Order: sequence, then structure tokens, then C-alpha cells
Amino acid sequence: MQLGSREGSSGSQKGEDVMEFQKSRGEQEQAQEQRQQRVKHRATVDAVAGAVAGGVSRTVVSPLDVIKIRFQVQLEPTSRHQLQAKVLSKYTGLTQAIQDIFREEGVVGFWRGNVPALLLVMPYTAIQFVVIEKFKTLASGSPREDEHMRLSPKMSFIGGSIAGTAATIGSYPFDLLRTILAAQGEPKVYPNLRVALVEILRTKGVTGLYAGLTPSLLEIVPYAGLQFGTYDALKRWTAALNRSRMLSGGGGDETLSGTQHFVCGLGAGLFAKLSCHPLDVVKKRFQVEGLARHPRYGAGIQVREYTSIWDAIQSILAKEGWRGLYKGTLPSVVKAAPAAAVTFVVYEAVIKWLTSLPV
Repeated sequence: MQLGSREGSSGSQKGEDVMEFQKSRGEQEQAQEQRQQRVKHRATVDAVAGAVAGGVSRTVVSPLDVIKIRFQVQLEPTSRHQLQAKVLSKYTGLTQAIQDIFREEGVVGFWRGNVPALLLVMPYTAIQFVVIEKFKTLASGSPREDEHMRLSPKMSFIGGSIAGTAATIGSYPFDLLRTILAAQGEPKVYPNLRVALVEILRTKGVTGLYAGLTPSLLEIVPYAGLQFGTYDALKRWTAALNRSRMLSGGGGDETLSGTQHFVCGLGAGLFAKLSCHPLDVVKKRFQVEGLARHPRYGAGIQVREYTSIWDAIQSILAKEGWRGLYKGTLPSVVKAAPAAAVTFVVYEAVIKWLTSLPV
């Protein structure tokens, strides 16, 4: 009887072990299937997170973007100590520009052109993050974030440049419309986005929607490359710092906090913008060629005033000095650095939230 009891007990234990193994295997297969589903839908997740991040960031920094554009398309000097008695500049400093725009156009003036800007930024950041994540997956051979972190800064730069190029070409007409609506001031040349689009197509054709595309691409290749390359480098450095703190008994783990993501994005945006600002000025000049603004905003830029990018640079240097290539630097940097920081923070947060949802 005891022998039979032991055999029964042993058989029962084996049965439980088999059931436990099958249950564990089933859970593993389910987890693997969920991971495959997430990889399958990763492009959609990146697109949604990128669009949300771009929209939030753009709305927050819109006032600084409007001020930056006003400076960039102004031919007259932008600092008081440069002014001559016969030269009258509309905007001479950041504070003065804020006061003038508020007095003449009200609060809404700081969000002028924000609708086409959102139509630009949301698809732009969606395309950008989809392409950069796909590039990292191909380059590392894995969709895992920890494998992406092992890519060299050179690969991050190349990936960022490719992503920026694809995003720029895909969303450029909205960038041009945003610039024109933000630069026109009062009274308006174009009352709304639809009128601006129809008038440009009527007078310049489809090619008019791509005015300044070449300098835009020349700007975005190094800009996006530097931004993503610097951001990834700062993330790696911060993760290593967290790891070192954890190993020394400081607690926590190497995962970056929201604040750390913000600081990394801030540094990346600041460095990239300072490096590429002159090309942004040249791009804006091409975009507003022929825009008949009110005379109080200064001299206008005539159609075909610049025959090429090099001609534009030479003309700006000859007439406005090297400072001309850095007009709007302060509002540009003040805008670009937090814009990049907010974009990266929101993107990381939305990605974390979306990937935590059940498939």
C-alpha cells in the first residue's frame, strides 16, 4: 500500500510539473507573441508618439518662433548700436519685438501661423521618428532600445540626417506657408492658410510651395544629424552616470528620468541650432521672396533677389555683415533648445505609455 501510495504521489507530482511547464511555456509564447506584435506595430507607435510630441512642443514655443522669423526676414540691422540715423528698423531687440507684436497684433500675434506650423510639425516629427527608429533597428539588427544605445555617435548622426531629410521633403509646403503667415505682420497679405495656398499656386505654381527647399535640406542634414547624434550621446553618458551611481550604492537604476531626458534634449537642441542657424536665415529669405509686407516692417525681399544659396550668403554678408547671418539667434536658440527638450520628453513618455498597453 505504501509503495502504491508513493507511486501515486510521484505520478501526481509529475503531472503537476508537466502542467506547470506547459503553463510557463504558454506564458512565454504569449509574451513572445506580444513582443512580435509590438515590433510589427512599432512604426505606428513611433508615428503617433512623434506627432503628439511635435504638436505639444510646437504650440508651447510658437511665440518665440514668430519673433525669430520676424528678425530673420528683416533686412535692416537688429541691434540698436548698429543703427544709423537714416536707418529705421522695425525690431531692434527681443523685448522690444515682444512689446511691438503684442501692441499691434495682440496675444494672437504670437501664434500667427500656428495652424500650418502644426500641419508641418506633426507629420514632420512623425516621419522623423519613424525613420530614425527604423534606421537604428536596421543598423543594430534589433528593435531593442538597449541595442540602439550601443550604436556609435556617427551612426546616430547619419540616421538623424536621413530622418531629417525624409521629414523635410514630406512636410515642406507647410513649412513655407507657416513662414509666410508668421512673417507677414499687419495688415495681412494673406488672411488665412487657404488663401495663401491658392495664391501661391496661382502665381508661382507647385514649385512655389518648395521655394527654399535646397537651403532647407542643406540646413536639416547637419541639424538633424547633430540633434539626434548629440541627444543619443548625452543619453549614453547619462545612463553610464546612473549605472555608476547605482553600483556605488546610490540606489535607482540606469533608466533615464523625465528630467534627464529634458536636459539631454535641451543640450542637443542648443548645440544643433547654434551650429546651423545661418542656413536657417538663408532658407527664410528664400521663403519670403516677393512677400508684399507693410513698409513699416522694413524693405521687402524681391522675387529672384538671390540667384543661389551662395549668392544669398554673399549678399547678406556684403549688405548686413556677418551679423546678418545670425539675425534671430537669441529667440531661435531660446525656442529650439526647449522645443527639442519638450519633443524628446513627450516622445519618450508617449512611447512608454503606448508600449505598456495590452496588445
